[in-house]
Amino acid sequence: MNTRNRHHVHIAGDGPATIVFAHGFGCDQNMWRLMAPAYEDRYRTIRYDLVGSGMSDLSAYDRERHGSLQGHADDLLEVIRDGAQGPVVFVGHSVSAMIGLLAGIKAPELIDAHVMLGPSPCYINDGDYIGGFSRADIDSLLETMEGNYLGWSSTMAPAIMGAPGQPELAEELTNSFCRTDPDIAAHFARVTFLSDNRADLPKLQAPVLVLQCSDDIIAPRPVGDYLQRTLPNSTLRIIENVGHCPHLSAPSASMAAMDEFLEALPLHDRVRA
Repeated sequence: MNTRNRHHVHIAGDGPATIVFAHGFGCDQNMWRLMAPAYEDRYRTIRYDLVGSGMSDLSAYDRERHGSLQGHADDLLEVIRDGAQGPVVFVGHSVSAMIGLLAGIKAPELIDAHVMLGPSPCYINDGDYIGGFSRADIDSLLETMEGNYLGWSSTMAPAIMGAPGQPELAEELTNSFCRTDPDIAAHFARVTFLSDNRADLPKLQAPVLVLQCSDDIIAPRPVGDYLQRTLPNSTLRIIENVGHCPHLSAPSASMAAMDEFLEALPLHDRVRA
């Protein structure tokens, strides 16, 4: 099966540069519906589903290849090689921000800049590093997911989404979680929440915009500060928002910060030309 079918790739828009959007855990490319179309008059846009998510080919999910985030990063590079034109800006939510990091380190010539929404290089507290969870917290989360994934989804999705004034978004995220194959979800959760990419951060030389919510239980404020200190070429922007999904609950604020970042990139002159 070719790359576009495997990842249910959706290409739209036109422009001399490409923006690639990648979703977070338990989600799919539809989560970008409030942001991606706004860029189609200036950029070529690519949305895709991580293998094992959304409308991707589930048979392509390989527990060995996808037993680390590097396997998903290699998938991303295939998507870019197949569908991108011109300079590439990668926009990754949550775990996909680290997938983009690894892809950018492996093939820096393919990704010119990164936008990371709610990223975390490590979810587990470690000495002075505050990731937001203890190892016992993560072990308990994974055990619950493996034993009762649907129950976990209905409890955790509203807390992850936040957005107390938009209950329909919590319902949407719950439904998205519940559509995911439980075995794949449990495996990907283990890969996600036990990952530690802190040592990789200094290796990424491309410009990075870190977008963090002011109140996020998955990626608390100290994580954003750590990323800003550790990524060599980064900008941190705080979005006033409760929850982990600002592209859904605060799309205007997310796009405003992203537009400012894009305007400052050298590639933007080529886009406008």
